[in-house]
Amino acid sequence: MNKLFTHIASRAARMLGEPFAFMLSVLFILLWAASGPLLQYSDSWQLVVNTGTTVLTFLAVFLIQNSQNRDGAAMQAKLDEILRALENARAEFVGIEHLTDVEIEDIRAALEADIAGGHGKNGTTGKTVEELLRRL
Repeated sequence: MNKLFTHIASRAARMLGEPFAFMLSVLFILLWAASGPLLQYSDSWQLVVNTGTTVLTFLAVFLIQNSQNRDGAAMQAKLDEILRALENARAEFVGIEHLTDVEIEDIRAALEADIAGGHGKNGTTGKTVEELLRRL
């Protein structure tokens, strides 16, 4: 079930991001607007576009979020592999995406402060994350 959903979600997200999908949407809206005078701008005429756009937007939100979640997880796995492979990289950084926003901001600020302090990259690689945070 997961593979099927991933396949469908990936394909749909890719198709929704194509210029053709945008042009098709514009064409739909133009046809809908042009049909207004013929249908006397009725409630049904308005309901067609409101319902169509609402349903498509609702489904697109889930597809986009699924695609972003997958892309983010893949990116994290790749970055974790780089951290694992580099000799001087701190393995403690693997998994920091699970920390709170405040904790991540503290780490980022500590890294910036350490580099701005004139130590450069070589002066930071030996320190643990906790040592960096204590220096703030």
